[in-house]
Amino acid sequence: MTEAEAEKETVKAAPDLAALEQEGEIAADYVEGLLDIADIDGDIDMDVEGDRAVVSVVDVKGGDLVGPHGEVLEAIQELTRLAVHRQTGERSRLMLDIAGYRERRRTELTELGTKIAADVKRNGEPKPLQPMTPFERKIVHDAVAAAGLRSESEGEEPRRFVVVLPA
Repeated sequence: MTEAEAEKETVKAAPDLAALEQEGEIAADYVEGLLDIADIDGDIDMDVEGDRAVVSVVDVKGGDLVGPHGEVLEAIQELTRLAVHRQTGERSRLMLDIAGYRERRRTELTELGTKIAADVKRNGEPKPLQPMTPFERKIVHDAVAAAGLRSESEGEEPRRFVVVLPA
């Protein structure tokens, strides 16, 4: 590979910050519209983390926009991704958080993955977990890998789950 080809590959692999910021702005406008329609107060923060736009609704007052097990949040995130796709023509990997739910869930799942990995190391038996969203499975996979074990996802959506495997 020539130096020019290598540079072109590097540029292609790097996330387009301007496009991600635009995605975040479109998403923030869409979510703000939903909040207005529902007459729910909340502030919106936008950020870019890695290769995805992140929109967070903070200081939410009124209404349960998370729902049981984050189901309402997941639905709003999908609608927001569709709104972004409609305007940009590109598939969105946008992450939406409401009232810090995803951050709390990330902490819980990291602890769960670490605990289950320790159990599997101790008893040598594979351990299947409950079905999870792709976001949740990724966090568990990362925690298990950090503990020195491997894991796999099995099943079909929406009942797809992680299995932690012994070394």
